[in-house]
Amino acid sequence: MQEALSGLKVLDLSRLLPGPFCSMLMADLGADVIKVEDPKIGDYIREWPPKIGGSSGYHTVLNRNKRSCTLNLKDPEGRAIFEKLAATADVVLEGFRPGVMKKLGLDYPSLERINPHLVYCSISGYGTGGIYAHKAGHDINYLAVSGVLSHSGKERPTLSGVQIADLGGGSLMAAFSIMAALFARQRLGKGQFIDISMADGAFAWNCMRLGKFIADAEVPSTGDGMLNQGIACYDIYRTADGRYMALGALEPRFWKAFCQAASRPEWENSLYFQPGEHQKELGRSISEFFLEKTMAEWVEFFRQVDCCCEPVLNLDEAMETPLMRERAMVVDLVHASWGAYKQLGIAPKFSLTPGALKSHAPGLGEHTRPILEELGYSPSEIEELERAGTV
Repeated sequence: MQEALSGLKVLDLSRLLPGPFCSMLMADLGADVIKVEDPKIGDYIREWPPKIGGSSGYHTVLNRNKRSCTLNLKDPEGRAIFEKLAATADVVLEGFRPGVMKKLGLDYPSLERINPHLVYCSISGYGTGGIYAHKAGHDINYLAVSGVLSHSGKERPTLSGVQIADLGGGSLMAAFSIMAALFARQRLGKGQFIDISMADGAFAWNCMRLGKFIADAEVPSTGDGMLNQGIACYDIYRTADGRYMALGALEPRFWKAFCQAASRPEWENSLYFQPGEHQKELGRSISEFFLEKTMAEWVEFFRQVDCCCEPVLNLDEAMETPLMRERAMVVDLVHASWGAYKQLGIAPKFSLTPGALKSHAPGLGEHTRPILEELGYSPSEIEELERAGTV
């Protein structure tokens, strides 16, 4: 069956998380993603422990369905090979600090002359221009300067268990923007440059808090919001066995169902949805209620109650739920070297052009020879490039 992005050629020079997750989404849907890596060290994440077989577990998930080609881009011949690849590519994705690709002679203006149809996407911390452009940063820093961290948590700023700025502000923004640019190319007849700032992307995730702020001029803080543990009907509660339940009974019908199931008619009043000091007392009462049973007992208790109350599962528990198994979000694979392992499934489900897990994460330079052969290099020429350290 044809995949949604079959025929799309992507050159991915990015490393670590934001870029590779973006290109993983495209590879999963059929794009030919060529992971261009340095011949000596490759993507740094390859060496991050823990490892499964000889590969990092992180690399194993993020780089499935891709091909790896090693190129020394500081070498003139290496740059020439990349230019040949770019001449027929649809997308170039890179995550270097601004200015690095220009020094290599492989920035957008340089490649646009070779391939006017190219969509060139740069993912960086603070964007390609402005006073922050050359600053180093990580997810925690982008969340800090974007304001997201200031109102995450309950009593003090708290990090999420996943990288919001890297993935939400970087990877997803980039993937969406690349698809939009490819769509625009059909009308305009040419590609374009996309400047993705993870700080910009994280700031955009403030949409709900900004909406409230422009209406009431109250600066958001930790534990103050409707969806940020500021009201008792939408919070996380400890159980008798030290586990947790997540209650999200926002709408009146869900709150009514929760109160009725709990046999607490005194909780069911219009103030449950209003912020204020009364929320602390209501929260204490609900906390005492949830301490009466274990998490497993609460799961059974609320099984037939439509009130948006679910257990806080550990990752291993979530992987084995009927939800994730039925939705194929956990897939069992077998690698020729290290055997059976579990791989992340493909989230978007297409009715006509579904994605597929076709290949394991590649070894460093695993596909260099076939890719060079596709460009017309002979075996002897490839051997000479290998001896020279170009590939």
